[in-house]
Amino acid sequence: MEVKESGAQPIEEIENVFITMPDGARLAARIWRPAGACSRPVPAILEYIPYRKRFGTAERDAGMHPKIAAHGYACIRVDLRGSGESDGVLRDEYLQQELDDGCEVIAWLAAQPWCDGNVGMVGISWGGFNGLQIAAMQPPALRAVISVASTDDRYSDDVHHMGGCLLGDNLSWASTMFAYNSLPPDPALVGERWRDMWFERLQKSGLWLAEWLRHQRRDAYWKHGSICEDFSAVRVPVYAVSGWADGYSNAVFRLVSGLRSCKGLIGPWSHKYPHLGVPGPAIDFVSESLRWWDHWLKGQDTGIMEEPALRVWMQDSVPPSTKYAERPGRWVAESGWPSSHMEARRYRLSRHQLVPDDESVGEYQVPLSSPLTVGLFAGKWCSYAAGPDLAHDQRQEDGGALVFETRPLEEDVEICGAVTSDLVLSVDRPVALIALRLSDVLPDGRVTRVTYGLLNLTHRDGSEHPRPMEPGRRTTVSVRLNEVAYRFPRGHRLRLSVSTSYWPLAWPSPEQVSMTLVTGTSTLTIPVRAPKPEDATLRPFSPTRGAPPARIRQLGTGEHNWRVIHDLGADRATLEVINDAGAFLIEDIDLEVRTKALEWYSSVEEDVTTARGEVIWERELSRGDWRIRTVTRTVLTATSTHFRVVASLDAYEGEVRVFSHNWDEKIERDLV
Repeated sequence: MEVKESGAQPIEEIENVFITMPDGARLAARIWRPAGACSRPVPAILEYIPYRKRFGTAERDAGMHPKIAAHGYACIRVDLRGSGESDGVLRDEYLQQELDDGCEVIAWLAAQPWCDGNVGMVGISWGGFNGLQIAAMQPPALRAVISVASTDDRYSDDVHHMGGCLLGDNLSWASTMFAYNSLPPDPALVGERWRDMWFERLQKSGLWLAEWLRHQRRDAYWKHGSICEDFSAVRVPVYAVSGWADGYSNAVFRLVSGLRSCKGLIGPWSHKYPHLGVPGPAIDFVSESLRWWDHWLKGQDTGIMEEPALRVWMQDSVPPSTKYAERPGRWVAESGWPSSHMEARRYRLSRHQLVPDDESVGEYQVPLSSPLTVGLFAGKWCSYAAGPDLAHDQRQEDGGALVFETRPLEEDVEICGAVTSDLVLSVDRPVALIALRLSDVLPDGRVTRVTYGLLNLTHRDGSEHPRPMEPGRRTTVSVRLNEVAYRFPRGHRLRLSVSTSYWPLAWPSPEQVSMTLVTGTSTLTIPVRAPKPEDATLRPFSPTRGAPPARIRQLGTGEHNWRVIHDLGADRATLEVINDAGAFLIEDIDLEVRTKALEWYSSVEEDVTTARGEVIWERELSRGDWRIRTVTRTVLTATSTHFRVVASLDAYEGEVRVFSHNWDEKIERDLV
């Protein structure tokens, strides 16, 4: 493969190599390396994920790994045990077996004649997670990590829970992996073993959602793989990257603060690598990665470590929309985090106002019981496509919330970091949640959500040992909203909205809750950042480069949409999510792929026990006479005391169903 990019060198691609583990299991890998690496060894960079190198990430991989390899690196994409063409069964996220295998892969890479013994790890999402987790295991050859869209805290800041609340994305993500795990390896690489490997996966991968629901508080299950339990275990430098439309931007601040050597970067992007970033502007992240790798794996002075430790995109005010092609703004930076450059500006909650802290306000008791429809326009906890899964105009949410606003701003106000709110309140039930949203009220009345936070009130003193609320007793709770960087223009207003539900982003409380909020003593604090002249002198990022020639040919159109349906006759509100990728052909391996997912989240009136989530996935692989199709269905409901998971898995060869299994499990609610 010839690479014509300036400064690049010819590379060779090895489509599939099996790496043998100590127990005999083989992991499938794809390798890109400079053509002369066997005589002139180079550092190796590992990406280690379960998303099928054969077709799941093939196009994305082709746009990144060959480019880096052409600058003097061996890039290796490995499918986890139990995924793709790798042996075994994938039974859950981040199990110790996965991390042990990762350490073995790193040792194997360091010992290859084409590797100089220095290894880095790069990854987004799952690969970002295990990059941090494997770094904490300190494999000797690992020198540095780039971790994109990941977390240091699997309980408090991941797809499963937020503020002790159960996220709707927990069901969505479990269903995604349920479908992924139902697929076979490619017979073209594993031969006649493919069917035995497939049936082992169908029979043994299990129902991950039920396992996750058995751990509703911060226990040992979630502490495993959460490097925040001991930041000192990570001794290699980390480049932590995320985007404001992603679900993992909070972790960047904690990693920069907690690790011994860490740079942080947060752009406007959703859950994507920054060179593919949407909303834009995307950046040439391949070149930025090379500056990192050249410094830490080759010992070259690229200047990257002389630049500020934290760089973020200060977002300009925009009208509300469920999707943006671009988010206007500018890059700003801090030398470290926390930063002494921030001013904590506090407001007090008055009747319907946010007033400066030094103004005298009276105490009022304001009742609230939000309808379950608050949250239908909240968007997704983590945006994967940046539309139409972002938050809509908040006027449609605020009718069921308590709303507090500032006067029109007399000057621009820029914030950077975490907004916090200390609320004095009481509730009439032992288990309750609150959702807070900070929004930008435009002069014409439109309302753009800037950030939000959730708190299960039983977790007010921590998530390891939650305690029921005492009905009627006044309590002070602190709610931390997601970190953000945002400019509120002069003439706009800040709005704080408080609700007792946020469905389907968060699962409702076991019973309908009435809350009384006490104003006067309740407060909102924002982290105000004054503009710094040196922000204008930051080294600019290059725009993203053109994509390589497509390996994939689209065979039919799909559909990606969100629909809110309110049946007024039955008073049933439903959010329908359509994620239909249609069919596409990977031409160089003659593999046709079809994927389609449908999700529904519904509830009736104010009956929290009618909350229902359902996800159906259909996946199909075909080549010539070989055709495999799987259908997975997961339904989550709950009473006031238990969750119920009903699921099914059906697998077909051609038109013949060859495997079927059903699950029906009840799991007791644990103060959720």
